[in-house]
Amino acid sequence: MPKIKTRKSAAKRYTVTGTGKVRYKKQGLRHILTKKSTKRKRGLRKAAYLSPAETARAKQLCPYA
Repeated sequence: MPKIKTRKSAAKRYTVTGTGKVRYKKQGLRHILTKKSTKRKRGLRKAAYLSPAETARAKQLCPYA
């Protein structure tokens, strides 16, 4: 059986933790930062986790993660 190709766009966005959760970086911290509050920017720094339904989809896109 041939190897399955990884969707590289998904591989760059998601990382799978040891327990099987899928972690990603939140959007909105690249530019136009002056109008965003410090509290909002601080919250955007933290990593977030995908919901179980989205986790299954992300794992299909990255079969070897």
